[in-house]
Amino acid sequence: MGTQIKRALISVSDKTGIVEFARELESLGVEIISTGGTKNLLKEAGIKVIGISEVTGFPEILDGRVKTLHPRIHSGLLAVRDSEAHQAQLQEHNIQPIDLVVVNLYPFAQTIAKPDVTYIDAIENIDIGGPSMLRAAAKNHAYLTVLVDQSDYAEVLEQMKLNKGEVSEETRRRLAAKVFRHTAAYDSLIAQYLSEQLEEATPEKLSITFEKVQDLRYGENPHQKAAFYRLPLHIPGTIAHAEQLHGKELSYNNINDADAALAIVKEFTEPAVVAVKHTNPCGVGIGSSIEEAYDKAYSADPVSIFGGIIAANRVIDRPTSLKMSELFLEIIMAPDFTADALEVLTQKKNLRLLKLGELKLETTTHLRYQSVAGGLLVQDQDIKALNKEEVQVVTDREPTSEEWEQLLFAWKVVKHVKSNAIVLAKDSQTVGVGAGQMNRVGSAKIAIEQAGEKSQGSVLASDAFFPMPDTLEEAAKAGVTAIIQPGGSIKDQDSIDAANKHGITMVFTGVRHFKH
Repeated sequence: MGTQIKRALISVSDKTGIVEFARELESLGVEIISTGGTKNLLKEAGIKVIGISEVTGFPEILDGRVKTLHPRIHSGLLAVRDSEAHQAQLQEHNIQPIDLVVVNLYPFAQTIAKPDVTYIDAIENIDIGGPSMLRAAAKNHAYLTVLVDQSDYAEVLEQMKLNKGEVSEETRRRLAAKVFRHTAAYDSLIAQYLSEQLEEATPEKLSITFEKVQDLRYGENPHQKAAFYRLPLHIPGTIAHAEQLHGKELSYNNINDADAALAIVKEFTEPAVVAVKHTNPCGVGIGSSIEEAYDKAYSADPVSIFGGIIAANRVIDRPTSLKMSELFLEIIMAPDFTADALEVLTQKKNLRLLKLGELKLETTTHLRYQSVAGGLLVQDQDIKALNKEEVQVVTDREPTSEEWEQLLFAWKVVKHVKSNAIVLAKDSQTVGVGAGQMNRVGSAKIAIEQAGEKSQGSVLASDAFFPMPDTLEEAAKAGVTAIIQPGGSIKDQDSIDAANKHGITMVFTGVRHFKH
């Protein structure tokens, strides 16, 4: 099996379960060494503890910064038990080996998550001695057992009781691997924080860490394995930190689609509802109430919304829930649900209900990661908002106030549609969406066909410029009256001339919103 555990070193910041665990160790005849607050807690619980200074012969100094960084500790951790030379040196210097290390680290993640955290506070919560002990013990796991996670306490105790104080090699290896993952994640978070303080968005080496939320049944397809991870910092109003109130477990595609829907609905301050299929919006509506917004999102495309993902930026009430319950939906997510809305929606056994809490438009840039074979693409999140004062009217006719309102609405949506992207909007709802086509006029034709008669009097938004006037000509035939697009093509004037010919007003934003 391994080495019988006779001596343990315990030093934990998170003291959950540590008294009970130490008491069990004491009952098994294990000698316990401890430090600082952990030592005091165990003593108060009536557990016999040896202070770290009694082992090192040296006091804890520098406000506790130096206490375990000592040869008497690290020699006891790193000595090879099968080496006669190592054992002779331990005897020569009167050093006793340590068989079990139980350590968790200063709460760096929790510290930097505080809204009022200072740089000095963050730095002070970088643990030095803890990772050093963990790494030393994990390296020597052929002989030592090392614990960094309270969920492993019970298994170690069980094995010790069954095997005369020993822990299996397989368990020691597994626990050592967990330690190195833990310390790597800890260091990555520190590196990430320090880089952000220096505004180094793309440093020469990128270290990021995520923690597992859950294993998923499969990925995009049943033959693909998958899991869901999130950043260790709590980011409110995200799918990673949503509270599931009801329904089946989320799938890979559910999470991906929900993230897309959430990004769109955050664009709006008015009551808004977004329906998404395959990460593209199939219906977006805003209204004076969440019920009206849902009605618009539904009527935008009552076919595609079937089996879709719904995101709302207001609490779901009973009238809205009754309408939603008439349709098969995968997910409904909102800041919250009234009690009577939950009563209605929970009648559907598999419908997933996610409580998001307060939703706000992203104003702080977070990095977005996209894996490629053998590498990673990193970029700022696209949070650039449109300033109406910066928009340039390039046609003879100015937009009416109603056209301005619809143009700004459509622009918020098209930003989140896969390129090439075209969105038609009217009466504060999408009426046609063309996504992901190989040419822009193809996307326009799809959006126009979907809109049908609703295209008459609608506005059109394009995520990128028109390389030629063919898209505008299709829009004119469909009855579009106003267009918003980035501009910037060498043939912009051809599109401007076509717009003037058809009496269409067109504005240039100077901002492109490709989404691949």
